[in-house]
Amino acid sequence: MEPVRISKLMAQRGLCSRREADAYIERGWVRVDGQIVKELGTKAMPNARISLERQAARRQTDKATIILNKPVGYVSHQADHGYRLAASLIRADTQFHADRARRVFDPAHLRGLAPAGRLDIDSQGLLVLTQDGRIARQLIGDDSGIEKEYLVRVEGRLSSGGLAQLNHGLMLDGQALRPAKVRWQNEDQLQFILNEGRKRQIRRMCEQVGLKVVGLKRVRMGQIVLGDLPMGQWRYLREGERF
Repeated sequence: MEPVRISKLMAQRGLCSRREADAYIERGWVRVDGQIVKELGTKAMPNARISLERQAARRQTDKATIILNKPVGYVSHQADHGYRLAASLIRADTQFHADRARRVFDPAHLRGLAPAGRLDIDSQGLLVLTQDGRIARQLIGDDSGIEKEYLVRVEGRLSSGGLAQLNHGLMLDGQALRPAKVRWQNEDQLQFILNEGRKRQIRRMCEQVGLKVVGLKRVRMGQIVLGDLPMGQWRYLREGERF
């Protein structure tokens, strides 16, 4: 086994992001095999025991993760062409009145807040925004297997064998898609459960089998469901909730 940068090991283990790891190392908040490490770029064996000091653990606990019911007409990432960013909806007056997280909105929770996964401007539903690199990696990392569930209204005539193809067998941009779970909810609505997130994936999948998407709503990411969260409102991820 070859030594690996400690920051990379920490990210691989889901302790934090590599950027956060470097910040913790600089502050002396990381122990490797019981010894404090302060020098950036320090390496350790892949099986080394790594732990965080209380200061780092406390800082992670203070980070905000927000569940938003994004309306159509807002973009999840960088705004352009005059479109509004979904993050602009995160305000004190739009916090869900039944939020059980027992956290009061603090403008500091907007600092470094970023979407963990995209939701197109013409799609609605559950969008996760977080300050916590561990959660972002869990949801959108290359090795993420978190399920995302969508309700999709469609028009058109499904091609012969189209439903089977939606479940497994389609390609996008020259790459095979992972197996999905797709079934009819009613005569014009499909349920999609995916564990990947290519750009406009569901719309492009439907086009390949003769369907046009006319409405798309994400209702679940992992164990977190949209539930009764009203459109345009948000809540904090509660202590003990897991994706």
